[in-house]
Amino acid sequence: QEVPTVAFKASTQQQSHNLKQSRLPVATAPEEVLAGGGCVGADCLLRVLANYSRSGEVKTTITVGVVGYPNVGKSSLINSLKRSRVCGVGATPGVTRCLQMVQLDRHIQLLDCPGVVMDSGAPPDAAPLRGALAPQCLKDPLGPATAILQRCPPEQVCRD
Repeated sequence: QEVPTVAFKASTQQQSHNLKQSRLPVATAPEEVLAGGGCVGADCLLRVLANYSRSGEVKTTITVGVVGYPNVGKSSLINSLKRSRVCGVGATPGVTRCLQMVQLDRHIQLLDCPGVVMDSGAPPDAAPLRGALAPQCLKDPLGPATAILQRCPPEQVCRD
């Protein structure tokens, strides 16, 4: 009730322009639409952002920072709203290395930020589990693997 919440699924398409957006609300979208590669929920999120850019009857320019943990879809969200591949995306952490400003329309600017990982005081072996290190950069994968095994029940790890 305090802040707007919007269900959103970013596009997973590989093309560079005209990324597909479904006009259906997420709550009523059929399973095949949700399972597809197109974006769902963009209309609602764009309306929320447009409402923030209004001050009475006057439209003002707003800048919205998209922040979060590494590899949660910050750049994919921006690409989906823009409907083109304006931010690099990848399966490993660290693709976005610096702040990037994307003009969504005349009144909305989006800031794509690198992933944010707070130091939790956990042992260094747990850093890859928080997305702070790319798996390829690990000198010894045994530490993170042990950290995973300490957090998960053995029967869950051994399942097919």
